[in-house]
Amino acid sequence: MNAIYLQSPGEIKVQEVPKTARKDNEVLIKVHSLGICGSDIGAYLGTNPLVSYPRIIGHEVAGEVVEIPANETELAVGDRVVLEPYVYCGKCYPCRNARTNCCENLTVLGVHIDGAMSDYFSHPRHLVHKVPDTIPWNLLAMVEPLTISMHAVKRSRVKKGEHVVITGSGPIGLLAAQYALTLEAVPIVVDPVEERLAFAKDLGVKHVINPVNTDAVNEIRNITGGRMAEVIIEASGNAAAIRSSIDYVAYSGRISLVGWPKNEIPLPTALFTKKELDIVGSRNSFHSFPESIQLIAENKVDVAAVITKTIAFAEIPDYVSDIAKNPGKYLKVVALAQS
Repeated sequence: MNAIYLQSPGEIKVQEVPKTARKDNEVLIKVHSLGICGSDIGAYLGTNPLVSYPRIIGHEVAGEVVEIPANETELAVGDRVVLEPYVYCGKCYPCRNARTNCCENLTVLGVHIDGAMSDYFSHPRHLVHKVPDTIPWNLLAMVEPLTISMHAVKRSRVKKGEHVVITGSGPIGLLAAQYALTLEAVPIVVDPVEERLAFAKDLGVKHVINPVNTDAVNEIRNITGGRMAEVIIEASGNAAAIRSSIDYVAYSGRISLVGWPKNEIPLPTALFTKKELDIVGSRNSFHSFPESIQLIAENKVDVAAVITKTIAFAEIPDYVSDIAKNPGKYLKVVALAQS
């Protein structure tokens, strides 16, 4: 079968590899759609220290079931499915505490182990989710990214009517803003790129702020009636944005950190105490796939809006290279395999 193969950083190609063999507890799927994620770009650039080489990349995947385990009662050959790409051990403290998304021994497709950018892929049955036939293949590749945004919002316990500042309007930030709207919260998107802010407004976000040419703290104070925002979702990983989140949040507010910074960032911990903030990390997702599938099926979150381009499987190496060089040109690129 063909796979998208990283021999080493910067060396990416379509490579013929042995066809995946299904294990007893796994489901074999024929891959139909794949999303290119920032972690794939990091693997290509060699900037993700968790990636080892050579590596087949890809973890945002949807496909058609071709083989199932014995005695399977819910899935059938021909069903359309998406894969939860976080393979957890089930034994460590986080797993025993129902926090499998941050398993101490977590292996993520395309990062720690080979991913799903291939003609076929076999995956543990408990991490396979059936999806309706009504969702187009390219949108199914967005189920996993939406769960990342949903988890970040859930970690900060967003409630109806609360103001939610989202720093960073990439795919995760924009999907988080849309998910906040489904909860009847009030998202406020902060980003230095005017085109991204205009895009957020098109998605129904009433309040957008460019921190480069506007005093963001004053703007948020005005929007919130002087209180500042109850919740911050930091989705950029940018050092300045992470630091600013502490200024944007209200006293007794909550901050959810989902963006991955490139380096350690010094923070004013005295303000954590003074404001008595709840600051949480948000990694991957947990028990969010069924809700994500439902939101997309019911058109409650417009995932199609953040897809910049849909390409063919064979074009993935060229687009990975171009996204790495010109990240500002793209939100999300989805690849469709040949049927």
